[in-house]
Amino acid sequence: MAFVMVKCCFDSEIPLPDFVESVIQKCTDPGSFRPRYKRLVDNIFPVNPQDGLVKNNMEKLTFYSLSSPEKLDRIGEYLFQRASRDINRRRNGFVVIAMEAMDQLLVACHAQTLNLFVESFLKMIQKLLESSDPQLQILATQSFVRFANIEEDTPSYHRRYDFFVSKFSSMCHNDNSNIDLRDKIRMAGINGLQGVVRKTVSDDLVENIWEPVHMDKIVPSLLYNMQNSR
Repeated sequence: MAFVMVKCCFDSEIPLPDFVESVIQKCTDPGSFRPRYKRLVDNIFPVNPQDGLVKNNMEKLTFYSLSSPEKLDRIGEYLFQRASRDINRRRNGFVVIAMEAMDQLLVACHAQTLNLFVESFLKMIQKLLESSDPQLQILATQSFVRFANIEEDTPSYHRRYDFFVSKFSSMCHNDNSNIDLRDKIRMAGINGLQGVVRKTVSDDLVENIWEPVHMDKIVPSLLYNMQNSR
């Protein structure tokens, strides 16, 4: 019997039982050897980004994250890696989906390991803010503001917001020739600064947002927009 089974694997003329074909297919499929969390993440992306996040697969990823919170940091890092590649390839539709997925996971998963996920989340925000696409910058700011409203169970001793203060302040002074887009970017910058202040004030363990190094950027940015709104 064993000889027949081995012969079957090499002789295409001999029909294989269904279960044998299934085993061979799984063993020869590279995706079968990928970690489960990666397969779950990959499955939330549609073939066409215009179709949006695959909701039923997102529910599976969320359930897995809640059941295995120790995997949150790996899930976050993998989402960040995928989004980074898509940004470089200018596949912004997939970037939007990745950001939406991270937003949902951030809200759904309250665990001690959430702090590790937040690091990947903030890396994603920074990556989008550094892009030259204004729409991605606005999207990133919206996600940051939602994050700022979340109370974390585990304090962060080393997290810093210097980049976000500088970037949001810069957005407040945007001079895009498209007035409508310029106003949206400036408003996003203001909302981002409000988010930074809210997040840092609510946590005594992070840097002091009232230090001159931050206030020298925040106050002029807000005054600039107050003056130009008249």
